[in-house]
Amino acid sequence: MPRSHGACNQTRPDAFFTCTTGDALIPGYRSISIVIAVFLAAGSTSLPREGPLPVPRSQGHGQPAERPEAARTETPQDDGKTAGNPNEDETAAAFAACREALRAAGADFEEAEAMSEGPSCGIERPIRLAELPGGVKVEPAATLRCETALQLVRWMEGSVKPSLEAAMPGEAITGLSQASAYVCRNRNNAAGGKVSEHAFGNAVDIAAFTLRSGATVTIRPVERDSTLEGAFQRAITEAACLYFTTVLDPGSDAAHETHLHLDVKARRGGYRYCW
Repeated sequence: MPRSHGACNQTRPDAFFTCTTGDALIPGYRSISIVIAVFLAAGSTSLPREGPLPVPRSQGHGQPAERPEAARTETPQDDGKTAGNPNEDETAAAFAACREALRAAGADFEEAEAMSEGPSCGIERPIRLAELPGGVKVEPAATLRCETALQLVRWMEGSVKPSLEAAMPGEAITGLSQASAYVCRNRNNAAGGKVSEHAFGNAVDIAAFTLRSGATVTIRPVERDSTLEGAFQRAITEAACLYFTTVLDPGSDAAHETHLHLDVKARRGGYRYCW
């Protein structure tokens, strides 16, 4: 086959042409590929060199990391409502279905009278939750929307109890200490600002679990706690986002250093906020 130094030749009209570089024989289509690759590489210089950085979490015991300004509120991506009850559209049929699911799960509760405190607080169909399945006492009994209570039951059965069995074999939860259920107030007990999900019965704060042995597992900063108790708390906190739309723990901010805030706030697009 004819060759020429640093040139391209074609042996016959229907054959591939070939190019040489030094003594190497290179198919012409590979030369074209090299040109295309160089062109694409040049175009890639306009792409961003770095993607978005992950938001930092807590730096340790009681030392929450700095967060972007947009993430400092308890529930970002709000629907813009600052007054009025977002649960007013809950139907009687939806409440009945929730009530039956709660009863079938084995929870002990009673229905209560509708509650209303001004234009922004209240529960149309509240329940008073006294006991979770398996005889777990809720201390004190919690006034909530049925949906909040149902997700609490599902979280306890699906995550908390199995996680405790893995961390502390032979133990069992006999009591759940709640720090706040329904209460008419603003977020983080602030004097102003947006109304808390507690004001709609959508939220519950978990402070501790009482165990069969008499021991107590208290919610606390465990970001760098390598004990099984620390692993237990981290596991149930992460899993809570499978059941609740907002999960805040001691690593979130100073207002939540002693409890888990769990709520069922509905957001556009099914957005969940688990920090």
